[in-house]
Amino acid sequence: MESTSEMVPFPLLQTPIESNYRACTIPYRFPSDNPKRPTPTELAWIDLFRNSIPSFKKRAESDPTVPDAPVRAEKFAERYGAILEDLKKDPESHGGPPDCILLCRLREQILRELGFQDIFKKVKDEENAKAISLFSDVVNLNDAIEDEGKRLENLVRGIFAGNIFDLGSAQLAEVFSKDGMSFLASCQNLLPRPWVIDDLDTFKLKWSKKSWKKAIIFVDNSGADIILGIMPFARELLRRGTQVVLAANDLPSINDVTYPELIEIISKLKDENGKLMGVDASNLLIANSGNDLPVIDLAQVSQELAFLAADADLVIMEGMGRGIETNLYAQFKCDSLKIAMVKHPEVAQFLGGRLYDCVFKYSDVSG
Repeated sequence: MESTSEMVPFPLLQTPIESNYRACTIPYRFPSDNPKRPTPTELAWIDLFRNSIPSFKKRAESDPTVPDAPVRAEKFAERYGAILEDLKKDPESHGGPPDCILLCRLREQILRELGFQDIFKKVKDEENAKAISLFSDVVNLNDAIEDEGKRLENLVRGIFAGNIFDLGSAQLAEVFSKDGMSFLASCQNLLPRPWVIDDLDTFKLKWSKKSWKKAIIFVDNSGADIILGIMPFARELLRRGTQVVLAANDLPSINDVTYPELIEIISKLKDENGKLMGVDASNLLIANSGNDLPVIDLAQVSQELAFLAADADLVIMEGMGRGIETNLYAQFKCDSLKIAMVKHPEVAQFLGGRLYDCVFKYSDVSG
């Protein structure tokens, strides 16, 4: 992280954090496993990260901000590939044993050391522009639904559909390079309910009876995800009187939206009166989470976010990296929602669901 301020635990985690919180959801190994030998789960996940190297290399090669990008991109592929091979031989090398946080961190570290700050910048900018032009259509479609429960379900489906735009998934990066993503088609084509974790009916009931005072939403990808998925949902919360804090990454990592990018996006979505399609947005805040990875360890967030979150009564972890691969089982002092699409076969297998299944996990503490 570039900023010098000290990181602090997210204040809404159940305490003591040491015994109640583990960021990574999927255990790659157990205490009984031989520390010198990789487990089958470690090997499967190392392979998953290795399979993503070609798509990262391709993005890096065409980074216009880096001199001799193709040579450096090749170095990235070699170095990261070699580290993954080392971890297969000795799981304790390179700060291991590996988990999803370490595997992400090592990848980002090598890219940054080679001068690659934001290899997905071009595609993020293109997708943001496309999604911004569709924002009013998506909002109008939602606003036309009079039944509150049906409107909520449509907004939730929009979050899942937007969440498909994820270039950290090797399969999706391939699909995306072929034909892009049609947001409305994705909404129609979600797997049928019940989803692999499906608390939507419980949440709908709560939504009809309760309004939250303040929601913290940890956001995920650029493009359709933030603009057509999260923003219409956040706007609905604002309309119901909830203060909304969007927490975005400090530094670029894959195609996740960053804090500076989010400030710019929201200024483009607001009209000259500071409204989001007629809804007062003065209660919408943007926070820098202090994070620089596509996953997040809530034991370390920025002081700014910790301060803003202290009195929140709803926490939303959106996206597979922050809501499934990390924090699916995180327990909070307030109501929480983990909402994400399953985009890796290994995650589907762990959850006992299907690829592109949906997770909607709601925990109600007040009850």
